[in-house]
Amino acid sequence: MDEDAKGKKPDFVTISSEKIPFGRNNFIEVARKKAITPEGENEFISLSRGYYLPDGSERFKKSVTIPDDPKIKEFIVEKIKNL
Repeated sequence: MDEDAKGKKPDFVTISSEKIPFGRNNFIEVARKKAITPEGENEFISLSRGYYLPDGSERFKKSVTIPDDPKIKEFIVEKIKNL
């Protein structure tokens, strides 16, 4: 590993995403993303809340990520449906 690789922040790539608007200028985005580091890659699911600026550009406020694991995804889906 070269000197620059240690401590370098990962590069994030969005593989796919979908948004649903709510309220006046808000949206929820569900995305599949990949973190790329010198040590390897890691895919995960990202749930983000954001808003639109007057010029139409997007800003994100909060985000949570979950592992791309079928058991964890099913657990979250089940709990949301039953709330």
